[in-house]
Amino acid sequence: MKAHSTIKVLGVLVVLAVGIWWGGHPSDLPSVLRSAFVANPHDAVISEALSDIQHDYFHPVSRSGLINGSIAGAVASLDDPYAAYDTPSEFNAFNNPKPDRFSGVGVDVNRAHAGLLVEGVLPDTPAAAAGIRAGDVISSVDGRSLVGLSDAASTNLIQGRAGTSVTLGVRRGARLLTFRLKREQITTAEPIVSDFIAGHDGVKIGVIELPTFDVPGIHTQVAQALQSLIAQHIKAVVLDLRDNGGGLVTEAQLVASMFIARGVIVTTRGRAQPTQTLDATGDVIAPTLPMAVLVNGDTASAAEIVTGALQDHHRAVVVGTDTYGKGVFQELRELSNGGAIDVTVGQYYLPDGENLGAGGLRRGGGIKPNVVVTAAPSAKGDPQLQAALALLAAKVR
Repeated sequence: MKAHSTIKVLGVLVVLAVGIWWGGHPSDLPSVLRSAFVANPHDAVISEALSDIQHDYFHPVSRSGLINGSIAGAVASLDDPYAAYDTPSEFNAFNNPKPDRFSGVGVDVNRAHAGLLVEGVLPDTPAAAAGIRAGDVISSVDGRSLVGLSDAASTNLIQGRAGTSVTLGVRRGARLLTFRLKREQITTAEPIVSDFIAGHDGVKIGVIELPTFDVPGIHTQVAQALQSLIAQHIKAVVLDLRDNGGGLVTEAQLVASMFIARGVIVTTRGRAQPTQTLDATGDVIAPTLPMAVLVNGDTASAAEIVTGALQDHHRAVVVGTDTYGKGVFQELRELSNGGAIDVTVGQYYLPDGENLGAGGLRRGGGIKPNVVVTAAPSAKGDPQLQAALALLAAKVR
């Protein structure tokens, strides 16, 4: 019995010794065993590089910091302006936002290669009064470049005590602009959607201004505005999507469904995902009310989906200039470290089958307005809105 136990112990030791030797010589394993017992060589070399840096770098660095930098570098290597990595702390801040009141200038931003991309500007804020608009890129704050800074660090530079001033360097196309703003208390709990009634030749026309789709539940504010205007006996409605940089596709679907009783709103296709068609859904509010949509070159993404659906279903006349021309969409994927990546996963197509991009990440021609009005709003008036009001007034008289 004792000899049998000794043999078992020796067998375990032999297996352990062979395992240790093979662990140091994985290339000598048979291919079947190598694939079963050895980690992916690409994963192994990444771990090896991080370990070497952590062990030998001239001053201490944390493993978590190296991992965050590695993921951010991988995302940056895609050269995708829409892709981003949120560290665990940044993603936690996204899921647990600050109180509704904060001191700042009133911009909704996202990461960009050169700083922060302005996706929306809250009405009646310092940024709106100064003329900052969606599509601008904030490249510096008080002379400090934002390149390489995280979202949290960059937005912290913009925010500050109410009444203090901040200078923003802003890139608008090829132009570099400077804005000096005074911070104010911003209340994000206030409605983002605004509405009013404009009269034209005695015809009451409602106007709904929707600056972003990047707020969960924003369709509820649109529905409330639309129902309030209808209760005031409007004869037509203008949906203003100028400078709307887009946001959540589901919000776009719900907003379009207020005006379209049935049919396709948008179709999405991805390499790793099945084709998905989003149809009109929910209770339609105004399926026959004469309608116009205002757009410009900064009308993008989800805002283009709504515009395209309304145009393709012949529900609205589109007024303004060509839209941005974005044809791809992103999805947020949570990671086991508590962070998340926002990556481009596919392309979207309007009801008529058109993709607004020019293939891949390239911008396309965008949506062509039915009525082109190039003159933008100014202190003298709003030619695009006036053109839309005139068209609708003539239609309902």
